[in-house]
Amino acid sequence: MNLLKSIFTWWNGATIGARFTIGRRGVFIGQDDTGNRYYEAKDNSDSYDDRKRRWVIYEGYAEASKVPAEWHGWLHHTFVEPPTREALPRKAWEKDHQPNLTGTIHAYKPKGSLGRGGERQAASGDYEAWKPE
Repeated sequence: MNLLKSIFTWWNGATIGARFTIGRRGVFIGQDDTGNRYYEAKDNSDSYDDRKRRWVIYEGYAEASKVPAEWHGWLHHTFVEPPTREALPRKAWEKDHQPNLTGTIHAYKPKGSLGRGGERQAASGDYEAWKPE
């Protein structure tokens, strides 16, 4: 089944064509904690701006928010060295990376939302409904 998914779908990781191109043109650079794999081109022959192309092959569903900040910076040439060689300095106030969970069963549902049953708090006494006169 995984072979058929990789042939006919792009949202379940990389397609056969992408894997072939990356395997032929790229060099494995590293892997993040969630299993996403990162590659860089061997040369800049197919580059638009004389920089080597960089790719990510997602583990599971292809969702850009699954890429942590340090790898995102490397993919977009903000950092020269990948996080496997030079770790991104981390501030004390920074939180761990979390992917965007919107549209999944793990999405945040505040009190009163329809996804949580639609029960909301009763209006307090400071609200007065508009009445046409």
